[in-house]
Amino acid sequence: MRKLLVGLKRVVDYNVRIRLKPDGSGVATDGLKMSINPFDEIALEEALRLKEQGHAEEIVVVSIGSEDCQQQLRTGLAMGADRALLVRTEQALEPLVVARILLAIVEREQPELVLLGKQAIDQDHAQTGQMLAALWDRPQATFASKLEIQGSAARVTREIDAGLEILDIDLPAVVTTDLRLNEPRYVKLPEILKAKQKPLDVLDLSSLGIDSGQRFKVLKTEPPAQRSPGIRVENAAMLVQELKRRGVI
Repeated sequence: MRKLLVGLKRVVDYNVRIRLKPDGSGVATDGLKMSINPFDEIALEEALRLKEQGHAEEIVVVSIGSEDCQQQLRTGLAMGADRALLVRTEQALEPLVVARILLAIVEREQPELVLLGKQAIDQDHAQTGQMLAALWDRPQATFASKLEIQGSAARVTREIDAGLEILDIDLPAVVTTDLRLNEPRYVKLPEILKAKQKPLDVLDLSSLGIDSGQRFKVLKTEPPAQRSPGIRVENAAMLVQELKRRGVI
């Protein structure tokens, strides 16, 4: 393969405890630590390993969002990506719009393989990879826990409810990554400094001619209901009695 394309999304760091805005319009992100979506970081790590194995010549990382996304792209460059591309927009985008933007980038870059995280931890849609494959009219393999390149094809082991499923797909294709695919590498300071010299191009969303209008409207965001405290029982008979009292059995 000549080129791999990896999508990186800027999200609130998974170690941060989020809070809602007072008006319930969404999650408050001001002052919070932001990071690469963990599943996307796994996708990039897999791309780097494929390149190290001699299966690719270039890795391009792409992000869609505000200027702040350059921070995550620079992290991707520090991990080992060769080039970065930011599609700049201040809009909140739905998965279908993101897929259309990625299609435009795919048509521009002509990668042999697109690697995306299976979902983003902020919205949990798990739709973008599938939509991109459909728009691109190319094969897809989602929830990958193992990826092997075999010439002009790929063998993907994916996690499903019944266990593991192995798919053979022709390239170019879209693969979305699961947690057990790999463990991303730690970025060292010298790589961070080198990343500042790597190319990072910026495109305005308006230049792509894509309709970014919203089709869904979030009416309200609420925290999950608080769980009532549990109780400790001394034996099985007391457990059965308590379950009957609560109407469970």
